[in-house]
Amino acid sequence: MWFLDFMNWLFGTRPGVTCLLVGGILLFLLIAFLLERKTRREFYNHKKSPDDWDLFDDDNDESGWSEFDDDNK
Repeated sequence: MWFLDFMNWLFGTRPGVTCLLVGGILLFLLIAFLLERKTRREFYNHKKSPDDWDLFDDDNDESGWSEFDDDNK
């Protein structure tokens, strides 16, 4: 019966739902941290090559415009 009381508290009350959300956020932060650490350990000596891309790549002088004039209208 304690399990049903706990589930009722978890999904039926405001503090329970808050604990559920905070617990989910903490769980995913922990998973992301562990996976990032594993990835850094695996690729610790990776040198950037010209074929590598970066989401925040500031090396080029593109201003968001396409190389094709038709796309820039």
